[in-house]
Amino acid sequence: MSGEPETPLQTLGLTWTERARHVLTMFVRASASVVLILVVFAVTPFDLLSDVPLPLSLAVGLLALLVVTGLQIRSIVTSPFPALRAVEALAVTGTLFLFLFASAYLVLEQAQPTSFTGDGLTRVDALYFTVTVFATVGFGDIVATSETARVMVTVQMVLDLLVLGLGIRAFVGAVERGRERVSRGAPGGQDGRPAAPPEDGP
Repeated sequence: MSGEPETPLQTLGLTWTERARHVLTMFVRASASVVLILVVFAVTPFDLLSDVPLPLSLAVGLLALLVVTGLQIRSIVTSPFPALRAVEALAVTGTLFLFLFASAYLVLEQAQPTSFTGDGLTRVDALYFTVTVFATVGFGDIVATSETARVMVTVQMVLDLLVLGLGIRAFVGAVERGRERVSRGAPGGQDGRPAAPPEDGP
């Protein structure tokens, strides 16, 4: 005995092949979710949203993101593989967060074409700018010039800190609760729930 705590996959008695299959499944699902979000971003006609008040659009998007995050946290707690589920959840919610602000910058550019430097934001430009703000690198090749754009960038920077702080902490807490649930239910079998008592014979 090495004295090291068992991982949830080991607690459930899975073989190496079964563990690898679950990891691969998580990777495929997370990748598919990211690709789907990218496709939606690529085909959405943002020019049709230029007449909608930007604060309303952003508020609705953030509310939807909160709902998705809550559902992801719940799925982590109830999953038989909470750590794997958390990786997938982080990939989905993180991608949604970035594409939400990239979309908001595009809508702002459609409504106010002088909000950013250059000849106007493309979808790639908007995503690139969003990632540079999130990563706090600030190359300076794209700059917010209008007050509205600067307010949006400030909002994103504040939310970046909340995502990196409270968001990740919430996911880590969900993993810990999920592992406790799996540990209690591990003797029941591979689904992480206690086994049903055997039926009495005739």
